[in-house]
Amino acid sequence: MKGLATLVTAAALLGRAVAAPPEPPTRVIEKRANPTVTAPAGKIIGVERVGTEAFNGIPFALPPTGSLRLKPPVRLNTSLSNFDATGIAPACPQFFADSDDKGLLSMVLDNITGLPFFQKALKVSEDCLTVNVIRPKGTKAGDKLPVLFWIYGGGFELGWSSMYDGGPIVTSAASLGKPFVFVAVNYRVGGFGFMPGKEILADGSANLGLLDQRMGLEWVADNIEAFGGDPTKVTIWGESAGAISVWNQMALYDGNNKYKGKPLFRGAIMNSGSLVPTNPVDSPKAQGIYDAVVKKAGCSSAKDTLNCLRQLSYSKFLDAANSVPHVLSYNSVALSYLPRPDGKTLTKSPELLAKEGKYAAVPMIIGDQEDEGTLFALFQPNLTSTSRLVDYFKNIYFHDAPKSKIEGLVDQYSSWVWDGSPFGSGLLYDIYPGFKRLAAILGDIVFTLTRRTFLEYATAANPNVPAWSYIASYYRGTPILGTFHASDILQVFYGVLPNYASRSIHSFYANFVYNLDPNNASGGTSSKSKVSESWPRWTAKDRKLINFFWDKSEFIKDDFREGAGKYISSNIQYLRV
Repeated sequence: MKGLATLVTAAALLGRAVAAPPEPPTRVIEKRANPTVTAPAGKIIGVERVGTEAFNGIPFALPPTGSLRLKPPVRLNTSLSNFDATGIAPACPQFFADSDDKGLLSMVLDNITGLPFFQKALKVSEDCLTVNVIRPKGTKAGDKLPVLFWIYGGGFELGWSSMYDGGPIVTSAASLGKPFVFVAVNYRVGGFGFMPGKEILADGSANLGLLDQRMGLEWVADNIEAFGGDPTKVTIWGESAGAISVWNQMALYDGNNKYKGKPLFRGAIMNSGSLVPTNPVDSPKAQGIYDAVVKKAGCSSAKDTLNCLRQLSYSKFLDAANSVPHVLSYNSVALSYLPRPDGKTLTKSPELLAKEGKYAAVPMIIGDQEDEGTLFALFQPNLTSTSRLVDYFKNIYFHDAPKSKIEGLVDQYSSWVWDGSPFGSGLLYDIYPGFKRLAAILGDIVFTLTRRTFLEYATAANPNVPAWSYIASYYRGTPILGTFHASDILQVFYGVLPNYASRSIHSFYANFVYNLDPNNASGGTSSKSKVSESWPRWTAKDRKLINFFWDKSEFIKDDFREGAGKYISSNIQYLRV
């Protein structure tokens, strides 16, 4: 700005020299100071954007490197001094592709994402335990706005806070008269955050990614008031693995979500994910992942294999951790890395914690895309018969299940393409024989029908705690994929398509963040978030869903694929990955 003022002055002097018309009054352009917050964590300098102020990459833990690699996060207790939060937060190490997979897709992804420019663009670093804070412009300490705490998805194998810019949804909420503060947490993924094995269990180092998220919530409790937020009004929100993480935060420590005697959150939103039944962190399948990583790392002969992994160079450990099957592979959602019971943070398989009511029971919104499974059924073109499908689930997913139970599951799904996913597509898009059948099963056992089972358990354990549920069909007709998994990111998070669905969902969510009820538009600066229809609660008796389309919504009963739903619910103990 100083250079621009100099240029204006020089032009004026030149004009005088050539007897130009009288010069206009000199206009002084002042540079605004960056927004600065003095919080218990220290002095933090952010950046002003259109309608918002952002504070990115604020550390809440020591770098989990060296001896702290594969260890629970250690709180950062030193005060930050003029911390520059104007840039992009570093991404934690990512698992984009199986480094040992010789398939074309994996090889291409592994080569591209391993390039130095790609790593630099993401600012990938083990020193990545940070939060981003975005608030409406002009917010100040003491405003006590509600807080929306975002947990990204990515199959527990990839994802980072900066890939989801909370600015658009903060701006949208403010325009609806419901301003809030948005916080996104970075947590460790892949082998860095969810390494399994008996060695990990004995070391007390299981489910590190969940512990990172929890420490991020504790940072909010300690610091968010200085940013204008209210630590007593936090809603946790996530998509896919982020939604599963939301449930896990509810179930962590058998439902103890208190910090310094106060709850860390009071509401929950889960988009495409809830409980995932899992075997323990030292189960045979989980141990196989650890052993494969150790072998790839050259640590098999070490006296202490876990210590050997900690001493590896970053690149060598990354290569070893990424040598097991990836989510975008033949194994699909039979994930190598995911939260598993460890007897302490997650004391039991998640479906048992839900059934026994061992979780923080808070009001919640939970729902799914209509065609959750299509994206994950693209990589199995050989599953062209019922017997192959049964063997696939037996060998890769449910090792402990009797074969008869898997046959019973598969029998719930017709091989007739008319019935498969993408639903409502008739005879179209069965890209290989059995694709639509597999897509339907994968979508239901991981997302859609386990959501129903979760709601059945939750409303039985805590019938007075409200829940609202939905199914999204706004991309119905999209070839092959339909309304696919994660397609709500553009629709809900960014509101790229300003249609009925995005507008109504933004209003429902803003109301929920303020009042723990998507229908209550009170509070804030106005009632612009008032919705045209009332979203009924999901109850065991009525089981009502709202079905979102791009131009309208409908209310339906949550009884589609009822036979499969009942089978999954009654046999869920056999469906642990």
